Amino acid sequence: MIRLLLPVFLAGPLFAQAPARGGFQAWDLDGNGKLSPAELPEKIRPAFDRIDANHDGFITREENRAFLANRKPSGPPTDRIEVTSNLDYVGAGNPRQMLDLILPKARTDGKKLPLIVFIHGGGWRTGSKEGGIRRLAPFVESGNYVGATLNYRLSGESCWPAQIHDCKAAIRYLRANAGKYGIDPDKIAVWGSSAGGHLVSMLGTSGGVAELEGDLGEFDQTSSRVTCVVNYFGPENFLTMVKQKSSIDRSRGDRYPEALLLGGGVGDLETLAKQASPVTWVSADDPPFLTAHGTEDPVVPYAQGEEIHATLQNAGVESHLVPVEGAGHGFMAPEVETRVAAFLSTHLLGKKTEIPDTPVRDNPRSK
Repeated sequence: MIRLLLPVFLAGPLFAQAPARGGFQAWDLDGNGKLSPAELPEKIRPAFDRIDANHDGFITREENRAFLANRKPSGPPTDRIEVTSNLDYVGAGNPRQMLDLILPKARTDGKKLPLIVFIHGGGWRTGSKEGGIRRLAPFVESGNYVGATLNYRLSGESCWPAQIHDCKAAIRYLRANAGKYGIDPDKIAVWGSSAGGHLVSMLGTSGGVAELEGDLGEFDQTSSRVTCVVNYFGPENFLTMVKQKSSIDRSRGDRYPEALLLGGGVGDLETLAKQASPVTWVSADDPPFLTAHGTEDPVVPYAQGEEIHATLQNAGVESHLVPVEGAGHGFMAPEVETRVAAFLSTHLLGKKTEIPDTPVRDNPRSK
């Protein structure tokens, strides 16, 4: 049994992940100069009370700076893994097109291991690959998996479809170099949260879709298909989400996350918004999905998780939806990661394990 690393939600200098023009300003969705829990990236939210020094329910710029000034540097989460940083999967020297590879120190010589690729969230505007190391560490240190966590171009640098082109280029790079890194090229899972959930869902549903492949890197003829998908509360249909109740006003303007990704409002760019929606590309040959989504998510409505689940099932694709009752945009629910471990074990290790679809209760500390 894999030892699940629950402090993954609490670890590290996560506010420092964003590029200089991102971070606080990028997360301040309503522009009021302070951050509520719902505006924070999922991994940071459990540390909210420690950063909110005066406990008024908001984080100010001053509290954020004080937290960063007093934080301790974080190292690798375990000495049972080794990390190779900043592999350039495109070859252009862009730090947003690099990945970190996580290898177990204890493994059977010559044995090819399945790969789990983590893709970070941040509204396509912020975030970085480093946070994925702690997410993947408990899986890799078991000796059963290799891990990778990747950067992709953010919306401040490039609009859609640059993000999915990057992700597919990274998958092709890893598959083409599978022999070098001891990876089984036929066993590649992808896992992401929020914007990362959207991108892994796109990887799962758009395998073989020429217009979304791109031609980045030297391995553009290699397949970017994946074996299975773990989607944490990703947007799945921009055209329906823009009409759903949310803490983000998507009814007008072009400053909300999806509009910044597309380069304009969803209503003004419906063809592009449809192309960027994973549900558009669902087909019977898609890989199995596991979707976990908070029922009270104020940023990406729970209905998005229901929609991708129903669309996959209607196409005859194996799909599991885990409702996290009471959770917002993120959760601390050990049972969810237990089911993720079972799902990955089933589809990557061939160890058939039952994966319940019953609801899970959120730990209130995640709010």
